[in-house]
Amino acid sequence: MLQVEALSFSYQTADVLEDISFAVEKGEHVAVMGESGCGKSTLLKLIYGILTPSQGKISWNQEEVRGPLYKLVPGESYMKYLSQELDLMPYTTVAENISEYLSVFYPERLKERTEDLLEMIELTAEAKNMVKNLSGGQQQRVALARVLAQKPDLLLLDEPFSHIDNFRKSSLRRNLFQYLKEEKITCITASHDHLDVLPFADRILVLKDRTLLTNGETKKVYESPANFYVASLFGEANILPITLLKPYGDAKKDIIVYAHEFKVANSSGLKTRVKRLYPMGSYFLVEGETEDGKVFFHSEKPLKPDAKVYLNVSIETINKRLRELP
Repeated sequence: MLQVEALSFSYQTADVLEDISFAVEKGEHVAVMGESGCGKSTLLKLIYGILTPSQGKISWNQEEVRGPLYKLVPGESYMKYLSQELDLMPYTTVAENISEYLSVFYPERLKERTEDLLEMIELTAEAKNMVKNLSGGQQQRVALARVLAQKPDLLLLDEPFSHIDNFRKSSLRRNLFQYLKEEKITCITASHDHLDVLPFADRILVLKDRTLLTNGETKKVYESPANFYVASLFGEANILPITLLKPYGDAKKDIIVYAHEFKVANSSGLKTRVKRLYPMGSYFLVEGETEDGKVFFHSEKPLKPDAKVYLNVSIETINKRLRELP
């Protein structure tokens, strides 16, 4: 089990993380989310031992993880870290990069393991090509296979799919996270993309203003976000006075509604004027204007600019969100 206790860190005079505490169980997949600069990458570097905490303690199975002040070479044998910079040997082949840390004394096992990983990252056809000739997305896939080669107990992933095109990204996510579950490899993924998180992570940590804002089960964090900031990490969201949706509600309370939770009607509901339309393929993202300000919602059909529509939210959604309010 990974244990992070009262962790704080500063870059010279700039505080990045303050009093962060959480635990990760064996085989659990935890996602770290938050806006750029919130400390996601710094947290992973602290856990791996590249940075030394200003305060606090990090331990794995009750053994403390030491930073560069205590260790000449960072990292532990049971832990692997995939950074955004990658760490590849450009003048060797894809297969050689993946198998670098595998034992040459067991050639059959080395060959089998390398082939399995090439298949997982969908680069079998590129096995004999030099890494320097690959695209950025392909190199990121090689780096991913490279950190998995020795089957670490703990895997730290920093934006692991950021350079990979959407054509490959979906299948790679499924391949990777299914593999990690099957092998019971503990994983922490730092990502700004909710599609990396919602289908795969057991739990979500949300960072903001140097602190741990949310630590909860993925489904619960998504369905009952603590505030607008948390909701916005999963897509277009709105925060509205409850009286706009439920006239007899508490006038002092606001409610969070995701864009897809609005239903468009022609006669009753929240009166909205259509301002802009954004085609999204199977639906339209619509920017509208209400008496309280801007609102985003989905529509299955195109709407004309300046058209008047009415928006409704199910009573189940309203009541669920109200129960979460202080």
